[in-house]
Amino acid sequence: MWRTNLRIVALLIVSIAIAAASQPIAPRISGTVLDPAGRPVAAARVQLVSPARILLSATTDRTGSFTVTLPSWGNFRVRLDADGFEPIVRDVNLSPTETNLTLRLERIATASQQVIIAADVSEVTLDSPDPSERVMVREELLDANPGRPGAPVSIPGLPIETASGGIKAPQYFVPGVAGDHGEPIAQYIAVGGYRVSNNLSANAHGNGYADPNIYIAAVLGNVETDGGAFNVLEGNHALNLAATYSLRPQARPFVTLTGDYRDLDLTVGIAPADSTKKEWLALEANYGNGLMRLLEHRQQYKWNAMRILNPGNHQITLVSIGYWGESHEGNLVPLGLGLQVNDTIDPRQKDQTHTSIFAADDQWQAGTKDVLGFAGFFRTYNLALYSNFGEGLIRQSEFRTVEGVELRETHTFGSLLKASGLEALAGLDFNEDDIHRDNLDHYLSGDPGTYGPFLKVLANNLTLRDVAPYVAFHGDAGKHVRFYAGLRPEVIEIKNADVLKPAESFDLWNSFVSPKATVAWSPGSARWLPSASFSIGQSFYTEDPRIGIAPEANASLASPLERSHSEQLVLEKALSGTDIRLTLGRTTTTATLAKIDPDTGLPQDLGPGSLKFLTASVRRQFSFGSVQGVFSKADARLMETPTTPAMVTPEAPRTIFDALATLDRMPWGLEARGEYEYVGHKLLDLGGFEAIPVGETRMAVVKPLLHGSFEIGANGMVARGYTGQTTELFAPGWHPGGPPPACAPSVDGIANDFDCGTVEQSVGVRMASWIGGSVSWRFGARQ
Repeated sequence: MWRTNLRIVALLIVSIAIAAASQPIAPRISGTVLDPAGRPVAAARVQLVSPARILLSATTDRTGSFTVTLPSWGNFRVRLDADGFEPIVRDVNLSPTETNLTLRLERIATASQQVIIAADVSEVTLDSPDPSERVMVREELLDANPGRPGAPVSIPGLPIETASGGIKAPQYFVPGVAGDHGEPIAQYIAVGGYRVSNNLSANAHGNGYADPNIYIAAVLGNVETDGGAFNVLEGNHALNLAATYSLRPQARPFVTLTGDYRDLDLTVGIAPADSTKKEWLALEANYGNGLMRLLEHRQQYKWNAMRILNPGNHQITLVSIGYWGESHEGNLVPLGLGLQVNDTIDPRQKDQTHTSIFAADDQWQAGTKDVLGFAGFFRTYNLALYSNFGEGLIRQSEFRTVEGVELRETHTFGSLLKASGLEALAGLDFNEDDIHRDNLDHYLSGDPGTYGPFLKVLANNLTLRDVAPYVAFHGDAGKHVRFYAGLRPEVIEIKNADVLKPAESFDLWNSFVSPKATVAWSPGSARWLPSASFSIGQSFYTEDPRIGIAPEANASLASPLERSHSEQLVLEKALSGTDIRLTLGRTTTTATLAKIDPDTGLPQDLGPGSLKFLTASVRRQFSFGSVQGVFSKADARLMETPTTPAMVTPEAPRTIFDALATLDRMPWGLEARGEYEYVGHKLLDLGGFEAIPVGETRMAVVKPLLHGSFEIGANGMVARGYTGQTTELFAPGWHPGGPPPACAPSVDGIANDFDCGTVEQSVGVRMASWIGGSVSWRFGARQ
């Protein structure tokens, strides 16, 4: 009997096993939610509705990932919601061969959402290993952009000054950082997963140049700033700050006309009628006379274009940017004397520049755990700048071609569905910058009607090459700790062909290892504690070879690279809906360059320096808008050397304050934005001259009509102070209203030495207040 029972039990077990094995495994899909710039979005809500009206839902984790178990394969309608973005709805067909979804948010929410999105301090990713601030560009306020003129958007806490509203690149002000037009500040153009450098090393106008004026504001998606000074995706110039500009993946056709009594700007956007296609072309034409009394006759023409293709498992992003501009411009004049000299000491001053950029990126989903990237870009750039720095007219000119390629792979270890999975990034980056005719000429004639004879001061052909393999890891070390570790060894060639002094030509190779480490901590259930992040890193930027770095040229610099070491601690706490963040940073550098020399157009080497800064920011989101305040205090000092005493670093702002308010729900359907920026006293040179504090109040109001298709707006700025403040030496006997100051070589009998000035004065460009308006038509009603 027991044998019979045993056989029955065994038969039941086998039958149950066979039945279980024959049961189909429940279908399951996984996916990722990305923002318009391609970065993961946490806490996004994903809903799927089956033909049988079965509702399924999931919420993305901190990596933007989600998973959903389906009742069966087939057609589903997907709805995606995330704070700060307009929802999207898609119809998808899910099958055993289509088990992974990538959902991309396409548009910033039109009202009652965040203007500023700041990454949580505890967040660490392979793209952004430090807490970052992301300025999400609001379509409603672009037509009345407080950042105009010169800069496409205003970045809270990072004031920008423009020379006169002309075509010259604006200058960022970062707490305690001495730099003209951003030598120690890296700028990038996001092309898919590729970062195209927007820095122009060894520029004819100073050591470095970074120009956000190339963008058309209406197609910008966001700007992300990273104060952690470097990660492995960044290289040259990333000493103190990195700013990455991203274009919108999609755009609607639009026409916008913006102007005031001195300026007029027309922008046109062209896009296909099919809203699912990710391609567009934007054009901009600008004409104006700036804010000077002397007419500027500025002309600017731009194009920005993007196309995204998705063949198979590839996402190919194509970007093209072009810019051409020319203007007569005002120049630095003695403070307080702008009106007497019509804002310029030499009416011959002018500048002309053009650039073209073509970039492509291919992200290939090679498997469930691997993404491969192939990318490259090509750029041309030209500059011809005529300026009078108090010692006679000089001409700075160059033409360059820049190209680069990158190969990269991202690999996820373990399950994609686990937030604790380890991620790795590895790649190889190559860039080459060929600078032709990097010249500086000094004109001797003081006759405004002629240029007269000139003498060459500098004439060089330069090549800068760098090749950098890199690797980084990111993951969790327990429930509350996340980490990032990266390494980028860089091999750099600096080749200087000196046309005037061939004996001082050289070809130098150098290498620099850039490590990076970040540890972030979240309090978990101990919500009374703040989140914290601590990071350390090293970075560099290439000095201008014309400063003199070859041994046979009596080098003024010990190394062709300026090296820096950076440390940053960030604390963040949310109290009653208010986000409070403190950032404490310290950067030491092997060299400090400041105060561009009027005779050579090059920064002066002031020796090693150190920078300490504390930044406090407060944000509050309301149902009708948001407010934000940023206050930074810095202490930047030159270290003592045999030739320079320890002292405050010149040209470095010590105090910056920014207050921003956005109102989405005002009477009569108005929407508004206001911003106040203040840059305090700073030392101008080693002689004790100090800059006058600068204050700017920018305002914008728009009124949407016809369901948002038509908008009218008003904008303006109330300003006081001077931009571009520094000191210059003027020729003896020059006075306001007199002939343009000019120096002849007979002053001291030495040819090519134009330093004939003996009277030092603080100089700057007078700032002016203005008010303007805009009208905009966007084709297609708002969804």
